Amino acid sequence: MLKIIEMIDTLYHLFKNKCPNCHKGSVFNEKKPFLKLGFPTMHSHCSHCHFKFEKEPGYFFGAMYMNYGLTVAQSIATYGIAQIFFKETFDIRIIPIIAVVIVVMASFNIRFSRLLWIYLFKGYSA
Repeated sequence: MLKIIEMIDTLYHLFKNKCPNCHKGSVFNEKKPFLKLGFPTMHSHCSHCHFKFEKEPGYFFGAMYMNYGLTVAQSIATYGIAQIFFKETFDIRIIPIIAVVIVVMASFNIRFSRLLWIYLFKGYSA
């Protein structure tokens, strides 16, 4: 039961853009990082506990793979939902729908994948 509460608490702080170490400082400069267009601007350290977010050069290359996984999962989910509204199993009109979802979700995916990456390796020190 304690693990479930801890996991819910971690997810809460992850979606609130909080530091994985102290849960008080923000990772991104924006107030609402998931609803912002453009490339994310991050703090280098937590303003509260001075936890370093980018451990080494190229640290976020792994987050690109997570971003790819999120995009593929969203594309498959979009296909599954859109398929309900068409008679054929694969209608060519589904492709633009998937493309729009990918473009709309790109900004969210970049930020969320970076946050996931930071939370996964919060105990790692370079």
